[in-house]
Amino acid sequence: MAASMLCKRAAIFCWTLKGVSSLKTVVPATSQCGLLLQIATYNPKPLKLDLHKPFIPDKDSEETPEWQKTAKYDRKLYGRYGSASGIDPATLWPSPDQLEEIIADEKEWHPPLQVMLKNIAAKEKEETEKRLAKEKLIAANMAKMPKMIADWRREKRESKVKQKEEKARRTKMLAEARERFGYALDPRSAKFLEMVAEIEKEEKKKKKIIKRRLKEEQSAAPAAPPVASS
Repeated sequence: MAASMLCKRAAIFCWTLKGVSSLKTVVPATSQCGLLLQIATYNPKPLKLDLHKPFIPDKDSEETPEWQKTAKYDRKLYGRYGSASGIDPATLWPSPDQLEEIIADEKEWHPPLQVMLKNIAAKEKEETEKRLAKEKLIAANMAKMPKMIADWRREKRESKVKQKEEKARRTKMLAEARERFGYALDPRSAKFLEMVAEIEKEEKKKKKIIKRRLKEEQSAAPAAPPVASS
């Protein structure tokens, strides 16, 4: 507050001197002398503030800014002026809740050296376990690789054989349909699909008959005589 009043008075004084220098070309000499005399005899009112004493804002005043009424500003005043600030240092300590919050922040962001070393060791252990587990999995998969390749090749051969069989069966069905109806049929037509279903039904019936005959022959065959022991 005191600094602002001093700055204001200095600005008024500089503005006055600037006005005097600008009036030299237009104002007569007598007027200039009167103006200089008025400036020389100017006696400003003394400041109401004592610059030799610390400035302590009045917290009860409405003109005092809110930031000068905070505990943070009180700590600043006490740190600058000490007991001359009139502030009780006991009021500057944090409350129990604030103290717990500060301690929790320090534990989280500034842990002791032992805790940091322990955390580093735990992290290294976790990374080592993950690496060993990954290496074990890779080794197990590599051990299975020959069998997986053999199974893949076998499935590929079986797929090719199955495709050839399907192609041969399709060709056979088309030839049989041409022989039965006297003309080529569209494989997507209903007549061709009905013929295929009928042929499959007959094949299943034949397989059942063959299976039943084999079973009857096996049951009718005489049992082998026991070998005589010497």
